[in-house]
Amino acid sequence: MLMKGKKGLIVGIANNKSIAYGIAKACKEQGAELAFTFLNEQLKKRVEPIASELGSDKVYELDVNNDAHLDALSESLRADFGEIDFIVHSVAFAPREALSRPFLETTRDAFDIAMGTSVYSLVALTRAVMPVLKAGGSVLTLTYLGGPKYIPHYNVMGVAKAALESSVRYLAVDCAREKNVRVNAISAGPIKTLAASGIGDFRMILKWNELNAPLRKNVTTDEVGNSGMYLLSDLASGVTGEVHYVDAGYNIMGMGMDDTDDEGHTALVWDLNK
Repeated sequence: MLMKGKKGLIVGIANNKSIAYGIAKACKEQGAELAFTFLNEQLKKRVEPIASELGSDKVYELDVNNDAHLDALSESLRADFGEIDFIVHSVAFAPREALSRPFLETTRDAFDIAMGTSVYSLVALTRAVMPVLKAGGSVLTLTYLGGPKYIPHYNVMGVAKAALESSVRYLAVDCAREKNVRVNAISAGPIKTLAASGIGDFRMILKWNELNAPLRKNVTTDEVGNSGMYLLSDLASGVTGEVHYVDAGYNIMGMGMDDTDDEGHTALVWDLNK
């Protein structure tokens, strides 16, 4: 079992359809021992059953924008585990109006909220947990193609993901110097998650990805989870500072896929009702 004897912290799991759940499940299946965080009492009711399902009773309150919570987290982990081997950062937020209006209309407050919660939280979390993170450990965060490329309706979250990916590279250098800790990101294709529900025309985005990805499908949380488990495991001991795409190959495409008809002619796939 690839993760036998390893202990990890999953931050930001929302429900059993989330990408973080897929990663946690894959790690558990490979022998990892897990701890989880919840934002507030309402979400605690969702997280505790998931933790129990995955064999854990270690559930901590954590608002990533609350320094007191971050300080307490390290001490809780030390008391329960001594040290841990990995962190999964699955945290992102932007006010709804910042996703529904043109990017040009993004307010300063909405921009600050998106950047603080979605980007700086990775820096703050990594720094807070570093004292109990084993040398040679691993940090993994979640990004999306809307960072390096324009995606309709993604708006300020796309800018945040671009900053997150840059943060991965800078953290990779600092964390390697500090404790030989690796830092990577997974860029998953569109998946029906709670976070995705706030993005306009998401059904269209899903269908477009399915029609135009080389593998002609959308990925599942299990597929992303397996890739996450790989990056957290010793199999990826030589990998850091990377953005690993798990999107059925969609990110490589420069134009829409073509289809060949019965007469050998090609036509771009535009029909989203196909």
